[in-house]
Amino acid sequence: MGSGVAAARETIYALASGAGTAAIAVIRISGPETDAVLRRLAGAALPPSRQAVLRRLTDPAGEAGGPGEVLDRALILRFASGQGYTGEAAAELHCHGGRAVVAAVLEALGRQPGCRLAEPGEFTRRAFEAGRLDLADVEALGDLIAAETELQRRQAARGLDGALHRQAERWRADLIRAAALVEATIDWADEEVPEDVGPEVVALMAGVRTGISRELGLAAGAQRLREGLEVAILGAPNAGKSTLFNALAGHEAAITSPRPGTTRDVLTLRFDLDGLPVVFLDTAGLRAAEGEIEAVGVARAVARARAATMRLFLRSADAPPAAAEAGLWQEGDLTVWTKADLGAGVGDVAIAAPRGDGVPELLGRVRGVLSGRIGEGGLVGHLRQRRALEAAAEALARAENAVSLGAAETVAEDLRGGFHALDRLIGRVGTEDILDAVFRSFCLGK
Repeated sequence: MGSGVAAARETIYALASGAGTAAIAVIRISGPETDAVLRRLAGAALPPSRQAVLRRLTDPAGEAGGPGEVLDRALILRFASGQGYTGEAAAELHCHGGRAVVAAVLEALGRQPGCRLAEPGEFTRRAFEAGRLDLADVEALGDLIAAETELQRRQAARGLDGALHRQAERWRADLIRAAALVEATIDWADEEVPEDVGPEVVALMAGVRTGISRELGLAAGAQRLREGLEVAILGAPNAGKSTLFNALAGHEAAITSPRPGTTRDVLTLRFDLDGLPVVFLDTAGLRAAEGEIEAVGVARAVARARAATMRLFLRSADAPPAAAEAGLWQEGDLTVWTKADLGAGVGDVAIAAPRGDGVPELLGRVRGVLSGRIGEGGLVGHLRQRRALEAAAEALARAENAVSLGAAETVAEDLRGGFHALDRLIGRVGTEDILDAVFRSFCLGK
């Protein structure tokens, strides 16, 4: 996505609501030609800023069937410069949501001088460039749009509310204060400094480093919550893996058969487990494969199971534990005795999946384990954010070592490195390729 002067002067438009037929469709416009476009499509008199009005939209080019042909009757929201999402002149057209209506309005916009279809995330990028959002806000907004469960929504809402920004600003202020104190000892080295600033510098650095360490300790859980937690369903052939998978899905998502080797690939099921975003994995039976295709399936099952957040090892009277299980077991995993309606057996939980017996208890046990993997909920859920914090922590560690050596110039330099890393965390400084990667993840109308 370009961000040069020429690109910034263009007026952009895009469908901001979902694709497909709906009662209402929202089309966004933003840029210096917004008011001119509104005059041509909706009449010469512009509506007051941030006040909805009902107007007839017409095609000024006449290419929709004749001069001034009516496209739709729509609610128009106009935003003067500095009053809207992007920080520049903008508008929203709330049209009827039929496909033909939306297509006609978008075509009419595309024929307006200085207008072009927005690129993915371009509205949000303009908001960022106008200082209305920082990069942590942008990432939280993307998380909020993508949230599928209540806990994901809550975590994203905290980020969009500025929790990470405020914390980073507090850390940054402390590091700037510490750097200023150290610089004073350097600048006034030949004169009397009013007091020994060493204890305050050490205390400021220790407080920031403790806070950063705490957030880094919670980062893995926050990232798991944002991305989803994988639970692999494992076991020997005919242990009931696909039967359990289908019971969770509520329909025949996987083929079940008494013939071993039926499941060849890894099937996935997205599941809202009381707010936790869980992806259950139905895997190939663990056994010595018969044939090249089954061998690939077993290899994929082992690889996905090893990388999963948690594993369920299914066992039954006619499907004893597979030898491969020993190398996959991790703390917190569960053994599940299936086909409990045919007889009791050894396991953490017993189920009869076709009847639903024991499945709620199993899900409760799974949720308990996964909740522990997430922890109390941190603010840093993106790899980019975690790396910025790690860079700040490393700079502080170097600064603390320099303090012990009495190297004031080195302390000051490392402190500057610390608050520059915090600047990268919230996007105060950054490279174009990082910004492009963040904004490309958004949809066209955002």
